[in-house]
Amino acid sequence: MLRSFLKKIGYRWKRFRKSLKKHQDEEDYQQKLIQLKDLIRLYQTGYIDLFFADESGFNMEGYIPYGWQPAGQYIEITPSKTKGTQIFGLMSLDNQLHPYSLTGSMNSQAVIAFLDDFHSNIKKQTVVIIDNAPIHHSRLFKNKIEQWKKEDLFIFYLPKYSPHLNPIEILWRMIKYKWLKFEDIASQAQLNEQLEDILIQFGEKYTIDFKELKVSII
Repeated sequence: MLRSFLKKIGYRWKRFRKSLKKHQDEEDYQQKLIQLKDLIRLYQTGYIDLFFADESGFNMEGYIPYGWQPAGQYIEITPSKTKGTQIFGLMSLDNQLHPYSLTGSMNSQAVIAFLDDFHSNIKKQTVVIIDNAPIHHSRLFKNKIEQWKKEDLFIFYLPKYSPHLNPIEILWRMIKYKWLKFEDIASQAQLNEQLEDILIQFGEKYTIDFKELKVSII
C-alpha cells in the first residue's frame, strides 16, 4: 500500500547518490566556479595553457570492473596485496597528458618534484588546477607556489569537496573501468605494463571527448 501511494505522488525506488554538496561552502564554490570558467576561456583563446592535476593509485586490489560475461559464468581477476603504483597526472582538455609515477605513498615532496619537472617544459603562462588534498596545502608546497608564480606557473585550487570540477577524474575512471583489462592481469607488474601503455598512448589511441561527455565547466 505504501509503495503504491509513494509511486502515485511521484516517488521512485532508486539508489541514493553520493554527494559532497553538504560540505561545500556555497559562496566559495560559486566564486571559484566563475574563476575556473574564466580560466577555461583564456585557455580556449590561446592566452594561457591550462592543466588539471590529480593523483590516483592503481593496484590489484579493490577494482572490480563491470564487463560482458556469458550467462552463468564469471570472468575472474586475481587480487594481490602488492604495493600499488601512484600516478600524478597533469591533463589538458585537448588530451595532452604529463604523467609521473612512483611506488608507495604520494607526498608533497614528490608532487613538488613532478611540478618542477613539468614547469621546465612550459612554453607560456600556465595554470594548474588542483584539489585541496593535504599534500597540496603543506608548508613546503605553499612555499613553492610563489616561486612558480614568478616563473609563469600558477596554481589554482578548486573549491573544496568538488571532484566533479576536475576533468582528470574522468581519465582515472576510464583507465580503471574501461581501458585496463583486469581479466588479463595476474600481477602488479602486468598491471604496470598496461598502465604505462595507456599513459604513453593517451591522446592518440586513448582519448576523451569532454564536450561529448558534457563536462559542466566547458
